[in-house]
Amino acid sequence: MDAMPGRPEVFLLEDDERVVVPGGPTLVGPHGERREIPAKVYDVMRFVEAALLQGLAVQVTPLRSELTIDEAADAIEMDRDELRLYASRGDLPIRSSEYGDWVRLADVLALNARVNTEREQALQAMAEDDGSGAGR
Repeated sequence: MDAMPGRPEVFLLEDDERVVVPGGPTLVGPHGERREIPAKVYDVMRFVEAALLQGLAVQVTPLRSELTIDEAADAIEMDRDELRLYASRGDLPIRSSEYGDWVRLADVLALNARVNTEREQALQAMAEDDGSGAGR
């Protein structure tokens, strides 16, 4: 597992992912103390380990499950106006209150994954078109 410098990775455990499974992942302390952890927490620990072993620093910032749209954009390093555009088009459920526009972190992460996948597919298609000899 590689960590990319300056690239945030947001991990969120849904309710069903917070369960500890007997015989599952375990943290072992320096004095042999053992603590069973959910499988997704193990993924987080592997990410942190990979970053640190690459000589990178790691910042851990707890986030609420519902954020203002600006906080959510900052968490995934998306331009705030771009995230607002997705919300205005109905691609991201939003709840407005007198204190601001709110989004569920899970919805933001799903949107970000979809946007990244679409972007990668578009780049792949462009690379394939470029390599086909078209336009030469």
